[in-house]
Amino acid sequence: MDYAVFKTGGKQYRVKPGDTLDVELLSAPIDSVAEFGEVLALSDGGEVTIGSPLVEGAKVTAQVLSHYKDRKLMVYKYKAKNRYRRKRGHRQTYTRLQIQDIELTKPRASRRRASTAVAAPEAEGGEESN
Repeated sequence: MDYAVFKTGGKQYRVKPGDTLDVELLSAPIDSVAEFGEVLALSDGGEVTIGSPLVEGAKVTAQVLSHYKDRKLMVYKYKAKNRYRRKRGHRQTYTRLQIQDIELTKPRASRRRASTAVAAPEAEGGEESN
């Protein structure tokens, strides 16, 4: 497989085997294998399969490398002339993954052409119009 687009944590990621990426915190322990079944698109040798909404039988497997927190962001609310001030901090938690494999367990359905059935001639009888 060339690449896959999968969904986790409300975001979509385009990955290929060997990629390292950071996603929102997963409950999987470090050095375990995480599987993602919500595959939206798949490319194999230039042939792209797009799911509706998901590609059936496709999954992405990744090894969990680490869990970490991002730097702290300060959120400051202020309204002039009202003595209103609020200061809050936020640290997002992430899981670092290394993509191992993109699998398609079921074979792709063959794309059948639309049948070109010839319309049957109308039955003779009844009224004729000239």
